[in-house]
Amino acid sequence: MSQVYNFSAGPAMLPMQVMKQMQAELLEYANAKASVMEISHRGADFMEMAQKSEQDLRDLMNIPDNYKVLFLQGGASAQFSMVPINLLRGKKVANYAHTGHWSKKAIAEAQRYCDVNICTDNSSNKYTNIDDFDKWRIEEQGAYLHYTPNETIAGLEFDYIPEVDMPLVADMSSTILSREIDVSKYGVIYAGAQKNIGISGLTIVIIREDLIGNVIANQPVLFDYTTQTNNDSMYNTPSTYPWYVAGRVFEWLKEQGGLSAMAKINEHKAKTLYDAIDGSDFYSNPVAKKYRSWMNIPFLLANEDMNGLFLEKAAERDLITLKGHRSVGGMRASIYNAMPYEGVDALVGFMQDFEKENG
Repeated sequence: MSQVYNFSAGPAMLPMQVMKQMQAELLEYANAKASVMEISHRGADFMEMAQKSEQDLRDLMNIPDNYKVLFLQGGASAQFSMVPINLLRGKKVANYAHTGHWSKKAIAEAQRYCDVNICTDNSSNKYTNIDDFDKWRIEEQGAYLHYTPNETIAGLEFDYIPEVDMPLVADMSSTILSREIDVSKYGVIYAGAQKNIGISGLTIVIIREDLIGNVIANQPVLFDYTTQTNNDSMYNTPSTYPWYVAGRVFEWLKEQGGLSAMAKINEHKAKTLYDAIDGSDFYSNPVAKKYRSWMNIPFLLANEDMNGLFLEKAAERDLITLKGHRSVGGMRASIYNAMPYEGVDALVGFMQDFEKENG
């Protein structure tokens, strides 16, 4: 098959090496004489894979020993409920930063369980900027502060970590593993897998141990972090194949040199595309430069009537899934870890050619 560069925001492209491994191991995993999708999650082969994948993630992110790592179902959206259910700990208020589509959804779900103090809200600027932290209105008695470091749809990314005297909760679905972070600054980190971790059906949760064991009474047993930690994420049958794929991606990331190496690659990719946008009168990016995302880069054409033609001609060049979200319009190039620099270079080359022909 031809080399296609898939700029989807999620489910996103996977590393070609991992795809080939998945293909080679699809019918028989290791010495199991069956597919990883067919073997028992309680069996030795799967348990060994699960333990190794957790250790590889711990190594990549330098996760401290006093944090648990969970491999759960329900997507990141299930964590919109699980976080307040487990972290309110008798308090009535939680702090939330409203910086985009996904933080808005997290707020709506949290309001089912507590009073939400929206400590910053940039909906008025269409999620193109972030307030300085000293302007946030934080309820100091709140149970925790929740924020979304990278908003996938608007392409808005924090360049700082909020410093608070309460557990910090982060939805890192579209930025996890893109660079090194200090896990110890967070109480909870969660991320859907289908962007930088693997395929949909799996959610990674990294949670500090002292935040486990305070669940609201009479909640679903699967929504209790205690249940999940006490059963190694296997209280019920886990998402076995997505777990396996995540493990293969973690191995691939280690082979690339870890997260410090990925950060250099990702920064270079993003700079290349932003330079092309900024150097043109034909394309534009609405996000404040300080808060531009490395992972999700929206851009608008000067003439929106050409959007359809742009997508058609891009597809002819094997550049696919570039249509922007309906709330933003234009185009969006998601350039997660698996997107090679060659893909970004091919996109920039096409953009320049398209401008010459249509500008």
